[in-house]
Amino acid sequence: MRAVSAAALAAALAAGPALFADLTKAKAEPNLEKRSKLALDNALQVFQTLRDDYSHGDSQKVASDVKEIDDSVQLAYDSLQQTGKNPRKSPGSFKRAELETRDLARRLDNFEQDMSLDDRAPVAKLKADVQKVHDDLLLGLLEGKKK
Repeated sequence: MRAVSAAALAAALAAGPALFADLTKAKAEPNLEKRSKLALDNALQVFQTLRDDYSHGDSQKVASDVKEIDDSVQLAYDSLQQTGKNPRKSPGSFKRAELETRDLARRLDNFEQDMSLDDRAPVAKLKADVQKVHDDLLLGLLEGKKK
């Protein structure tokens, strides 16, 4: 049993990010609420990659990761908006997205504090964008859909 677990772990590590949701998979999802969840899952996964790429000093990958996180969060928000649902009457997916964007914004803030001052600008902009999406989701939950 232990050898099987070790082999499975080795295969998972060799496959790397391919095991996790990616943005193309999220874009292909026809269910808008599931699309939003897949996009946010992708954003959190790419955040881990962002931390690793920054620690290795790979600025091109860091820029690519920042863009993918931003695209993922926007896709999640846009997908929820396209459902046409009132967030106050059907809060499930909206609340989950609100919580996940809050968590992501907090993680980005902590990461930004750990970064060199010269490297912070892209992450600061990303954090502001994620925070705006979070605020819009929270406002929707508190006020409901705009008429």
